[in-house]
Amino acid sequence: MLDNLCQGSLPNSIGNLTSLEEISLSSNILSGIPKSLGQLSKLTVLDISENIWEGVITETHLANLSSLTELTMDKVSPNISLVFKINFDWIPPFKLTYLLIRSCQLGPKFPTWLKNQSELTFVILNNAMISDTIPNWFLNLDLRLGRLEMAYNQLSSRVPNSFRFNKESIVDLSTNRFQGPLPIWSSNITIFSLRDNLFSRPIPPNIGEAMPLLSDLDISENILSGSIPLSIGNLTGLTTLIISNNKLSGQIPHLWEDKQFLYIVDMSNNSLSGTIPTTMGSLSSLELLVLSNNKLSGELPSSLQNCANMVNLDLGDNRFTGKLPAWIGESMHNLLILSSRSNSFSGNIPHQFCGLYKLHIMDLSHNHLTGHIPHYIGNLSGLKSEGIDEITYQGKLKVVAKGRALLYDSTLYLFNSIDLSNNNLSGGIPMELTKLIKLGTLNLSMNHLTGQIPSSVGNLEWIETLDIFMNHISGPIPLSMTSLTFLNHLNLSYNNLSGKIPTTNQFLTFDDPSIYEGNVGLFGRPLLTECPNHSGQSKPGGDEEDGDGDGDGGDKFEKLGLIINIVIGFFVGFWGVCGTLIIKRLGELRISALLKE
Repeated sequence: MLDNLCQGSLPNSIGNLTSLEEISLSSNILSGIPKSLGQLSKLTVLDISENIWEGVITETHLANLSSLTELTMDKVSPNISLVFKINFDWIPPFKLTYLLIRSCQLGPKFPTWLKNQSELTFVILNNAMISDTIPNWFLNLDLRLGRLEMAYNQLSSRVPNSFRFNKESIVDLSTNRFQGPLPIWSSNITIFSLRDNLFSRPIPPNIGEAMPLLSDLDISENILSGSIPLSIGNLTGLTTLIISNNKLSGQIPHLWEDKQFLYIVDMSNNSLSGTIPTTMGSLSSLELLVLSNNKLSGELPSSLQNCANMVNLDLGDNRFTGKLPAWIGESMHNLLILSSRSNSFSGNIPHQFCGLYKLHIMDLSHNHLTGHIPHYIGNLSGLKSEGIDEITYQGKLKVVAKGRALLYDSTLYLFNSIDLSNNNLSGGIPMELTKLIKLGTLNLSMNHLTGQIPSSVGNLEWIETLDIFMNHISGPIPLSMTSLTFLNHLNLSYNNLSGKIPTTNQFLTFDDPSIYEGNVGLFGRPLLTECPNHSGQSKPGGDEEDGDGDGDGGDKFEKLGLIINIVIGFFVGFWGVCGTLIIKRLGELRISALLKE
């Protein structure tokens, strides 16, 4: 009954199926587990993963499952609605070899009903709300494991070194509170993840010799110090190396040759210094190179152009110098993310970057770039509706959007951004930018840009953030901007804009005067400045127009004179026409009276 959209509770009558040997009910919408399930004495495999189970599991639910060897209650969603409440002294009648429980509450104590499970080879207890230590009795089971995962709990203390593992084993103890030195375990382990714990001290210098089969090593988000061990160079089968968010220092060593399968290298958020080794250019399979937030310096080695499969190149928040290499645009045609923010790169933006047709994030902000924004920027097909198929990939990136720094992770592939802020760019805003209709964030602030906002800016139908703060942009705010219905962060301040601020559609929400301040020619709400034809108002910033020194008093006299002239003109016109007729009529009446006499 796999993936059949079955819903409701399992019937109590399931306990009557005494000859049943396997139950597979995964990927349904089932919610209730009857106690009669525990009567199935011949059941060997129970897989009830990916449902919406709720309630409580007691020993009665498992009481007579004497033949059970595989128990799977896996749920990808982290929401926990099923709780195990089993007496601490209960001894199960079964001997499991395979145990997978994810996103069900087993804790807070380590489940004591595992005390007699001496035949386990596969153990996953992820997101089980266990806030305990790994007990000695579990170690004394002397298990020979092929997989051990206890991630997303609150397990603490030191990790024991007494576990034994089969060949090509997987270990994941990430997101706990383990501490002490990084453990060195069996040479049979291939995937080793201890991410997000409290491990400290240097990475063991012999890690590459003691665990030579490692293919995936993730020891990020700990408190590891010291340098990167040279022995990592022995890991010829390495595919991912993630050592970010620690306190590592020293230079990146030359250990990158003979790593033909390595496709992820993340060393971000450490204190690494020196230059990027030229040998990193030998990583022909490299897709993600994340070196941000270190103290790396120098120019980018030209050997990196050999990494033609690069998808994410993040060099942000370092001390790199020199020009942005044109070969990035010439050789890295699969690039989706390019970030060089907060460095000391200089020179022009290479026009070759506009050939990165899959690119959806370009962050070149906070450098010393000069020249014009290339008109070819409109060729970035990844930011057009007819562009590239969306790709989900690994990686985190700090970006500035909606006026603040944000860290994107699992949704990074949905974020589309160009950030060229805090440089020395000049010239106009290319009209071709407005062809990038999938663009969500455009930040051109703090440059020396001139000219007007392109009238076709209304084509950016997905734009959420538009920032041109502190440039020399002139002219009116294009009326087409009122059609940008997703726009929620706008900064036009400190330019030379003029004219009336639009007051329709999305602009009704932009009622903060700081959005427009520093543009002496702008008027209308939310600024206090009225139309320039209306005298007597102050410029933005509060400076009064001096004129001939009359100020507000001069304006009042001008108004009074205008009123007097209108009144005099009325009387002159009235008597010039009507007065003549009246006098003529009076004359006629006078003559008529004389004739009668």
